[in-house]
Formats: sequence, structure tokens, C-alpha cells
Amino acid sequence: MALAVMLAGARGHVGWRSPSGCSSLRSGGKLVDMANTDQHHDHAHQHDHDHEHDPSCEVAHGNVPAPVEAKVLGAVFASPVASYLLQYAADAGYRTVLIEPDPERAKAAQTDGVELVASIDGIPVGDMDIVLTDHHRSELGIVLRDALAAGARWVGIMGNPRHVGPHVAALTELGVPDSEIRKVHRPIGINIGSKTPPEIAIATLAGLIADRNGKPGGFEF
Repeated sequence: MALAVMLAGARGHVGWRSPSGCSSLRSGGKLVDMANTDQHHDHAHQHDHDHEHDPSCEVAHGNVPAPVEAKVLGAVFASPVASYLLQYAADAGYRTVLIEPDPERAKAAQTDGVELVASIDGIPVGDMDIVLTDHHRSELGIVLRDALAAGARWVGIMGNPRHVGPHVAALTELGVPDSEIRKVHRPIGINIGSKTPPEIAIATLAGLIADRNGKPGGFEF
């Protein structure tokens, strides 16, 4: 959802700033590029706000569609976090899959618009991010082993970083080598102090997007 910042200026001018950082100036009912009207902007700032040559600005303004990527997010185990994570990921352009090996839990899961599978068998996982949303489930070792063996793009499990993750012992018992176990990300997501399921889902998805784009996340650009 776009965040509008109203900037009151001289002669009743009102500015608008998009999420991508692009700015416009409304004067006399017309939008004027602030980068072209403010003589104090340096060259780099003007370049950042050049609507004609910045593809990200064009997407943010809805002038061109967002690029389509073949990205898949698999949330493992039906849980409140999984529900929010799949919902937000679908909005972000992911193909969303709920992986729930327990038939009873799968039957009770709310999966409107989400693929529901018992395992990753048959799913092309090369560009798939797999997130285990419940570290108390006994099946976590098998799911992680299969995800690593299938070559998933990214594999992670929720949990408190101050404690050794249960996945380490589970994978070791299954004969998974240490080099593979180290590929499992824990903790996951960006540290925003999230506590509720929606906040945890937002932090997790933000971390995945940052990883895909080769960015550190946070407030540094």
C-alpha cells in the first residue's frame, strides 16, 4: 500500500513521495517532477527521481507491470505464521504452497488459493524458498532432509537463535552431513522485533525478498 507524504510548501504546492523514493510536485492541478524544479538537488538526487529512466519508479507508479518471476514459497506445517506468510507471499508474486504431511492437520488448514501438498515430491524446488513454521513438529528432520537433497534455493526454520535448533540433531540422526545442515537458515527474516504471527510473516518474507535481491535488508540503501 503506497505511503503518501504530504509536503506543504510555498504558494500552496503539495508534494507526493512514492514508496520507491520518487517525488512529484503538484502545482496548478499538474504533477511536476520535483527533481527538475528544485535547483538545490544534486545530480545523484535528480537521477534517483528521474521517472523516465528509473524502471522501479515506473513499477511503483503503476505505469508498467511488475516483472514476472518464477519464484515459489513453500511454508511447511499448517500454522498461523504459515497462513499469513502464504497470503503475503502471494501478494508479492510468489507461487505459494503449504506443505503439511499430517492428513488431519491438512484437512483442517485454510488453504484458499494455496496449493496443499503432503511433501515436496513432484514440485520443482530449484527456485523455491522453504520455511518451516513450527520447530516442535516431529517431521521436521525428514522435510528438511528432502528439501536439502532436492536443491531448494533457500531453506530455513523458525526458532530462537539463543538455543540450538532441533533440526541439527534431527538431521544428524538421518545421516545428513554437517555441510548440508549448515545450509539451513536459523534464525530467519529481518530483525524488526516481531512477536505476532503477522509480524513474523512480514519479517520472514522481507528477509526472503532481500536475499533474492542481494540486499542486506534494514535501512541502508
